[in-house]
Formats: sequence, C-alpha cells, structure tokens
Amino acid sequence: MTDASDTPVRKIIHIDMDAFFASVEQRDNPALRGKPVAVGGSAQRGVVAAASYEARQFGVRSAMPSVTAARRCPALLFVPPRFEVYREVSLQIRQIFARYSDLIEPLSLDEAYLDVTHDKQQIGSAIGIAQLIRSAIRAETQLTASAGVSYNKFLAKIASDQNKPDGIFVIRPHEGAGFVATLPVRRFYGVGPKSAERMAGLGIHLGADLRAKSLHFLAQHFGKSAEYLYHAARGIDHRQVKPNRIRKSVGREQTHSEDLTANAALHDALERIIDSVWLRIEKSGVVGRTVTLKVKYADFRQITRSQSTAAPITGKTQFGELARALLGQVLPVQDGVRLLGLTLSGLAERAAHRASQESHRASQPALHMIQEQRVFDY
Repeated sequence: MTDASDTPVRKIIHIDMDAFFASVEQRDNPALRGKPVAVGGSAQRGVVAAASYEARQFGVRSAMPSVTAARRCPALLFVPPRFEVYREVSLQIRQIFARYSDLIEPLSLDEAYLDVTHDKQQIGSAIGIAQLIRSAIRAETQLTASAGVSYNKFLAKIASDQNKPDGIFVIRPHEGAGFVATLPVRRFYGVGPKSAERMAGLGIHLGADLRAKSLHFLAQHFGKSAEYLYHAARGIDHRQVKPNRIRKSVGREQTHSEDLTANAALHDALERIIDSVWLRIEKSGVVGRTVTLKVKYADFRQITRSQSTAAPITGKTQFGELARALLGQVLPVQDGVRLLGLTLSGLAERAAHRASQESHRASQPALHMIQEQRVFDY
C-alpha cells in the first residue's frame, strides 16, 4: 500500500468564501445586512442557491426548496441571483490567489485549492499566505473567506469548514491521521447521507472505524470508492492541485418518498431539479453540451435519455426545454418513478467559451477533462 512517506509533503490551502452569493447581496444592499437572506427562488417556488448565516440559523440551506426555506424562516428575504456580479467578484478573488501561486484549482465561483509549496513570494509559510489572502479578500472585496491549510487536498477542504465563518484551521502532517480518526464519516468528501447510513449499518461511524476495515472489505461494500476511503481514513491523499481541472458533469438526483405516476407530478419534480441543477451550473462557472435525464422506476429499473447540442448551452431556458423534452420521451409511465436525475456534461469553462465567442473563433477551445481520481513551516 502507498504510504504518506512515499511522496513529498506539500502545502495546500483551500479557500472557501463565506455564504458567497448572500454575502455579495448583503454587501451591495445595506438593507439586507443582518437579516436572513436567500439567493434564488421565491416563497412560492424554486430552490435556494445560497443562504446568509442569519438564515442558516433557522435551518435554511442551499439546494433546499424555497417553500421549505420560507416555512422554516418566515422572515426570510428572497433576492434574485446576479451571477454576472458573482463571476466578476470571483475573478477578482482569483487574481489575489495568483499573487501567491500559479497552482490554483477552482472548484466553483467561491472556492479553490492552492498549492503553495513553492510560493511565488517566497514567504515560506502556508499559514502566513492563507492569512494574507484572507486579509486581501476582505480589504479588496469587503467579503470574508475561510481557509484550511494542510498537506493534502482532502484535509485542506475539511479544515476550511472547521472555523467558519471568517476563520482558519491548520492540520499539520503529523496531525492528519489522528484528526481523521475522530472525524464523522459524513464529513468525508463524497460520503452522502445514504453512504453514511450504509456505513452506520456496518458499524462505521468515525474515521477510526473506517480505518479498521480492510481494503478488501471496503471494496466489497463500496466498490470504486474503496481505495479513496482506505487512504482518506489514514489522512492520505496524493491528488495534485490541477490548474486546468474541469469537472466532467454537473447534476442532481432526487429520490421521492412516494413513487410518482402522474404526468403533472413528474413535471413538477423535474422543474425543481431544473432549478437546482441550473444553480449548480451557474455556481460552477461552466457551460455544457449534453443534457441527460435519469429515471429509476419503483422496481429499480433504470433508464437514461440524452440530448446534445452543437453549441454550448448557456441559458436556463434552453436547458429546461431540453430536460422537458427528454422527460416527454418516457411519458406516460406505467410503473411508478422513485428517482429523477438531471445532468449537464460535455463541459467547458464559461470564461473560455465567452473568450472564444469574442474572438470569433470557428471552433470551441479544447476541453481538458481531468479526473480527480520532513519538516515544514506551516
């Protein structure tokens, strides 16, 4: 097995903006400051793209149906998203990152990894760099960011969430394995509610429980995720920070508590997924060419339907039309539908697409599909 000593210790920073969309709205509109704010949706329909910390105190979260959010927080103020503004601010923040490293891997408009093992300004301390970045973001954008500092991406991302909002957390190389041992498995990247429930059924609740399982055991129960879980439970993650990383797809699935059979109910469910997925697409800063609908029936049969376009899909209207057309191909349903999913793939960065349009190039820029598969002064 690969051991942590097999590769050089790196200095990785994960920067995560605090309630980014909502914070931008509160910054630009003083009347919203100190109040519960939801970006996206309305009290009647749609989904929440982002929630201010005042709204989160009531249990309002991103991707939550707006009706549920309004019920949890009657005083919630809904504001329409301004994605062009968020992109401009995101670009401003990335320019701050570039002062300290050329190895920057954006995950979305509001978060990114930086490898500062060989930092451009020869500061030598990842903690110091993270503090300088956070200070610059505050001074130049009037927004706050949280930072995680560690020796790999897995731990840096977890660390950035430890002291939110407006905080920093450091996990040094000799602390990684011990930190992960006490970590609830639900906080492992990629472990959702269903996976966590399955792990609980196997007696796996913490990182220490996961570490006690063999790779063979994990492969039997978790398939392709086994190697990742095996290494993560030991604080090991050899993935590099990839500046050209473009995710393969953006999507969402929704399992329904009751099987859906009526056309109207299926259309309503699809509209909620369209809203949710499009918000994720906007946040990711990408455009794509292929829309895929996934349908899982009550008997667990599963089908997919896809439609590709010659030019990237840049608007929600077109995305929604394609999704509805795909659903139309499977209606009416004879058996109940327990799950609907929608995905956009064939992705490219929105900024690259815009640059291509502005330069009137005949072809789209090449897509770089990249899968994520010793003493340091921290």
